[in-house]
Amino acid sequence: MRFFYIFVCYQDKEEVVLWMNTVGPYHNRQETYKYFSLPFCVGSKKSISHYHETLGEALQGVELEFSGLDIKFKDDVMQTTYCEIDLDKGRREAFVYAIKNHYWYQMYIDDLPIWGIVGEADENGEDYYLWTYKKLEIGYNANRIVDVNLTSEGKVKLVPNTKIQMSYSVKWKKSDVKFEDRFDKYLDPSFFQHRIHWFSIFNSFMMVIFLVGLVSMILMRTLRKDYARYSKEEEMDDMDRDLGDEYGWKQVHGDVFRPSSHPLIFSSLIGSGCQIFAVSLIVIVVAMIEDLYTERGSMLSTAIFVYAATSPVNGYFGGSLYARQGGRRWIKQMFIGAFLIPAMVCGTAFFINFIAIYYHASRAIPFGTMVAVCCICFFVILPLNLVGTILGRNLSGQPNFPCRVNAVPRPIPEKKWFMEPAVIVCLGGILPFGSIFIEMYFIFTSFWAYKIYYVYGFMMLVLVILCIVTVCVTIVCTYFLLNAEDYRWQWTSFLSAASTAIYVYMYSFYYYFFKTKMYGLFQTSFYFGYMAVFSTALGIMCGAIGYMGTSAFVRKIYTNVKID
Repeated sequence: MRFFYIFVCYQDKEEVVLWMNTVGPYHNRQETYKYFSLPFCVGSKKSISHYHETLGEALQGVELEFSGLDIKFKDDVMQTTYCEIDLDKGRREAFVYAIKNHYWYQMYIDDLPIWGIVGEADENGEDYYLWTYKKLEIGYNANRIVDVNLTSEGKVKLVPNTKIQMSYSVKWKKSDVKFEDRFDKYLDPSFFQHRIHWFSIFNSFMMVIFLVGLVSMILMRTLRKDYARYSKEEEMDDMDRDLGDEYGWKQVHGDVFRPSSHPLIFSSLIGSGCQIFAVSLIVIVVAMIEDLYTERGSMLSTAIFVYAATSPVNGYFGGSLYARQGGRRWIKQMFIGAFLIPAMVCGTAFFINFIAIYYHASRAIPFGTMVAVCCICFFVILPLNLVGTILGRNLSGQPNFPCRVNAVPRPIPEKKWFMEPAVIVCLGGILPFGSIFIEMYFIFTSFWAYKIYYVYGFMMLVLVILCIVTVCVTIVCTYFLLNAEDYRWQWTSFLSAASTAIYVYMYSFYYYFFKTKMYGLFQTSFYFGYMAVFSTALGIMCGAIGYMGTSAFVRKIYTNVKID
């Protein structure tokens, strides 16, 4: 008898466990309930205890319960009645409600998922029928299970105060499918490897080449002229220089490295963005090497582990930036940096959890899991963030700017409306969003619909393209801002890249109303709550990437010009 859930080798006549997972409306993928929350009956076989194997399983609402069906390896079972439902008025109403809302259920055999429909209504919607016969066909290769198919038969009309017999049968068949390839049947190459997907990658790649070429040509040509003009000004005497028309980015050299406004929150955002980028990169690489979709909750568990392990990245970049900007309250900055993302995610989850508890949904996070997540935050993330902060402050916390910062800030001259930071911020996210929005459709569909995302090579390419486009856009925006003698480039570079999040969240509204059939308070709050978290995290990551690239650019151009 197996009390844990891993890929196993079976002996002939050895017990095979059929786990019942969840049941819920087909159009609301995340609105799931325990299988036995509907008045199904359980088989007579002795119950088996199940404990959540992983943190990811518990957070994703996996509720495995033993079916009570007697299944043995390579042992065929003819149609057998395993229990009887006494259909009173209340139970009939529960089944009718489930059928009206297209409820489906999920089961597992040896970690292979199986889906079935609860029942169906007639064309007039007056009579309702329950599928009572589970016909299982299990494929095996040597001593391992490689394929499972379920056929629902035995349609019985729901009539109050009657008894409904539930039955099952098992047929074993030899299969040529390799154990390593047994999840291939759940993938959908025609969807994920469609020519539109390839075209979108090619289109984004061409955008990158064009953008990088444009930025290189404009900036190199313009900067060469700027350097020539500034060199000519160096050769003038003081009288000629005073009479000359001085303008451009050189004029703000005494203010360009001035600390940003609100340096504490700014450095915390940059540190968090660098950590999210590191997590994204590592998880995608791991997903490309390992097939994480073959194990329940493994992607979420991996992401949580990697996020905790990369906390020093947050501390290093956030702490060193705060030190360079002259910040004194570094412990407060460390706490804000460490808990910024966890607080946002946990706050959203806490709010949605109230709704899940009200609905009695399986997505309601157990108290023990909440305690485990809090322990990870306080005993893993915080100490590692402290280590990163100390390293950052000591290794790269000294302000080594190429230009001296003036004691008195230079007044910012008036400029045209389209050069204002607010306008630059609003327009800055359009191109980065344009480079990823097709991929967003595939990612959304895999999460909110019934597709398994497995083309992580595409995702890696899109991440690289997003980084390049973001850096190019923010560099151009910053150059124009500095040329207008506005030195407030730190927040502008961050927010112009982070505004990608606004466009992603707007796209999520389009996706909800036109690409799904979701309904109800629970599913709607779940969708828009977690889409807000996803968009915000993406925005913080893009903002950090944009700022880091722009910072290198600004340092470079001011290093190469002579300053008195």
